[in-house]
Amino acid sequence: MDRTVKWTEIANRDLIEVVEFIGRDSRFYAAALVRDVRVVARSLRIFAERGRVVPEINVFEIRELFIGNYRLIYKVTSDRVFILGFVHGARNLTALWDRRSGPRDKSI
Repeated sequence: MDRTVKWTEIANRDLIEVVEFIGRDSRFYAAALVRDVRVVARSLRIFAERGRVVPEINVFEIRELFIGNYRLIYKVTSDRVFILGFVHGARNLTALWDRRSGPRDKSI
């Protein structure tokens, strides 16, 4: 089943910040990361359930895939995939999520 993939504003900002950071040292690696992220995000149209459930959230619909050292976090619905964030794997996701949206709402 093909789903529509939508990026949230926060996820878009996350990606831009990461790419700008990496781009300071290497435009090549920054561009390669963007290419990889786009390929993975597009693949979610068909294979949305392939990612693991995000352990910090533990909601079946909230999943993640790793792209290098980064976590692409997304929510799966019957007809859409919402990209919720793109964060470094070493970051404390719970603290980040709480700062962005207040205490976590399990329905995200």
